[in-house]
Amino acid sequence: MNNTPRSTLITEETKESLSSLTVAPRQVRQTFMDFDLALDLETLEADIAILGIPYGDPYDIDQVTNDQTNAPTAIRRASRQSSGGLERWDFDLGGPLLDNKPIRIVDCGDVPGDARDFNRHYNRAEEAICLILRAGALPIILGGDHGVSIPALRAFKDQQPITLIQVDAHLDWVNSKFGIREGYSSPIRRASEMSHIGEIFQIGLRCQGSARQEEFDAATAYGAHLITDMELQDRGMDSVLAKIPDGGRYYLTIDADGFDPSVMPAVAGPAPGGLSYHQARKLIHGLVAKGRVVGMDIVEITPARDVNRITAITAANLIQNMIGKTIQGQYFD
Repeated sequence: MNNTPRSTLITEETKESLSSLTVAPRQVRQTFMDFDLALDLETLEADIAILGIPYGDPYDIDQVTNDQTNAPTAIRRASRQSSGGLERWDFDLGGPLLDNKPIRIVDCGDVPGDARDFNRHYNRAEEAICLILRAGALPIILGGDHGVSIPALRAFKDQQPITLIQVDAHLDWVNSKFGIREGYSSPIRRASEMSHIGEIFQIGLRCQGSARQEEFDAATAYGAHLITDMELQDRGMDSVLAKIPDGGRYYLTIDADGFDPSVMPAVAGPAPGGLSYHQARKLIHGLVAKGRVVGMDIVEITPARDVNRITAITAANLIQNMIGKTIQGQYFD
């Protein structure tokens, strides 16, 4: 374990019961790939930790428990279909997932919501990730809408600088929507205000979304690297990776609508074009080879719209690629 100081967010309530930061995966008692369930984050011992954050900051009452809140459960269920067991040969990785190493992976369950306080779960989420980082583990987060990236990124405040890599069809630089500043249209705007976030690379931008001239101007004024889907398809992922500085500390946030809808159909805002599975896999492998991936989230999956569970299965496979390549990259030696 490392000696990262405990977050100042710990309240008297969380001191009494730190395990209440998370609860067992809902609907079914099934963890990601059947890894051990670890709810006591204060005593966490792990190399990699899966964490569900089902709830964002809703724009209206209908979004409090929309279908995206079911995504962590859907991804966990799909992980059984995407993996036949830890001993199986993975052709994406060139070997078994754990590379025959004594790696401890756990599922920390889900951060619960509070119907009386819609902001409380963001504080819980940040604190949960702070404790995962204190344990020296790599957090992999299952959203929820894209708002959940905001508390996730805040937890890295003692680990600067972080290079933020986003896969998304949309810019996500809205400053405020209906008076809400931490909803799914604003994660990159809020990230840009965090002192520990450095360069930002936004990959797969296309079509029309929430961005207006003001949001585009804010992104370009910050110096965000806006990589359109046209540029990606014309030049390839190798060209994109070449733009990202070597030796960095990378956080990867993946919005499912950044993919071609044939790869991830279960999204609220599908758009023609987008990343292929091969391109996303190459991005993950490339980031691990370039430096150190310190965190990952995958968000905006709407399970009710899925086709043959392919979206959830793809998400599980991307997570397995991150796990496997991270282990091969000697992170835990």
